[in-house]
Amino acid sequence: MANQNAKGIQRLINACFFSVAGFKATWIHEEAFRQEVILFVLTTPLAIWLGQTPIEKLLLIGSMVLVMLVELLNSAVEAVVDRVGLEHHELSGRAKDIGSAAVMMSLAWAATTWTVILFF
Repeated sequence: MANQNAKGIQRLINACFFSVAGFKATWIHEEAFRQEVILFVLTTPLAIWLGQTPIEKLLLIGSMVLVMLVELLNSAVEAVVDRVGLEHHELSGRAKDIGSAAVMMSLAWAATTWTVILFF
């Protein structure tokens, strides 16, 4: 990362540019993230329409944001593991499997949130 000595507002501006680069890289290289963004775009209007209280709307939308957050972290783990080496290694496989499990848990949480709010 360039200019790691930046302070104050310049550090924040740099961080924003790095974050945008991260979103762009994830969008380009991770099909799962693209699918989750599309799911978010489709479910957000539904959440606003179907949620009866501000808290319900927040939980419905937030559960989908959580899925994307976990996918971003999983993609970062996968990128680091692949950077270290593409040969099979038990710990590399374990790291990727754990990241995948985290994504699955976030999807299960989102499904549970939507089910409870909409049907109970």
